Amino acid sequence: MEQHQKSVARTPPTSTIAQRKSKSIGYRQSYHSCLSATSRLGLTSALTVRRLNTTRRTPKSHNITDKVNPEHLSLLVKTEWQLSYVTPLYQFRHTQLRSYSRQLSAFIAAEKQQGLAVEVEGLHSSFRVLFSVVQGLSESDDDPETVLIQIHSKPLFGKQDEPQKPIWSGWLTCINGNSEYLRSLPEDFTCLPLFGSNGSEDLTSAVKSWFKQTFDCCFGPLEISNTNLQWLVALWTNCHREYDIQYLKMIWTLPVVPPLQVSYTVNSTDAWDLWNSVRQEMRAGEDEAENVNSIDIEEVIHFFEGLKNHFYRHFRLDLSGGSLNHISSALGSAKLSGRIKIAYSRYMITTLTLLTECALLKMPV
Repeated sequence: MEQHQKSVARTPPTSTIAQRKSKSIGYRQSYHSCLSATSRLGLTSALTVRRLNTTRRTPKSHNITDKVNPEHLSLLVKTEWQLSYVTPLYQFRHTQLRSYSRQLSAFIAAEKQQGLAVEVEGLHSSFRVLFSVVQGLSESDDDPETVLIQIHSKPLFGKQDEPQKPIWSGWLTCINGNSEYLRSLPEDFTCLPLFGSNGSEDLTSAVKSWFKQTFDCCFGPLEISNTNLQWLVALWTNCHREYDIQYLKMIWTLPVVPPLQVSYTVNSTDAWDLWNSVRQEMRAGEDEAENVNSIDIEEVIHFFEGLKNHFYRHFRLDLSGGSLNHISSALGSAKLSGRIKIAYSRYMITTLTLLTECALLKMPV
């Protein structure tokens, strides 16, 4: 199966306007010296114009079950992932995944022998790593294929013929990434800015260390800001017409002593009615096609004002001074700390598009 995936996987070619052949001026240098990085890369215009979008396309249902390997999809959906951003990978090739599997496996074994980084209680010292391409997730021609990483190990006191079991999973993706930025990268760089991991912190650190050493990249934590949590709430609520989101739950933290945590759950129909009324009110007189196909940040703001006003009328508690920390619905859940769970595959593309944008904006250059 891996050979088949390798034959059709793509690492998109990038613009040759600003080529860089020498790894000695790699991306790690630009991370440590952000102020001068743009001049070295020759990408000033593409790097400095990046801003959070104020208008987005309305979510569309994507039947990716026909395109994505069922085993891959079952892992991606329902699992809670810790997000990070990662700078472009130097000389990464989708056609070399089998070699990367061997290299990372050997790296983890070496780290464990030295007593560094890798301590997974109750598991054998041998690890098997599998890199694979998740075909069917990429949306734009500029997007590299998503890469899935799985680490397997055998229980320490398991039977000799007992198969290895997965103990860690991760992926790197770029869904509908900023085309101007992607095309401006030197040809030796592959941009997979969104990294998700599930498993022990030791193994996550080991995987990141290997990537840093092998592809001259840098990782950083990716929080999901209040604004982006609100965007997700609006996007998910907009899906209610086609798929019942069942409920909308939000957890707020208010800055009092001690801090007050407020759980606010809204019936899905009530959330949809409020969202629909905001849309109709703010887009009265506009072209119907434009009304249907886009969502504006002002609509998101007014939607949340309506939610907070409703809460205040019932409980006399103003959420405006608080921080939105956690959201969830039947489509998934997201936390300010950067943890995400996607529970329904048809709207996975919508969620990953927003998170890819967040990762690109978070990168130091």
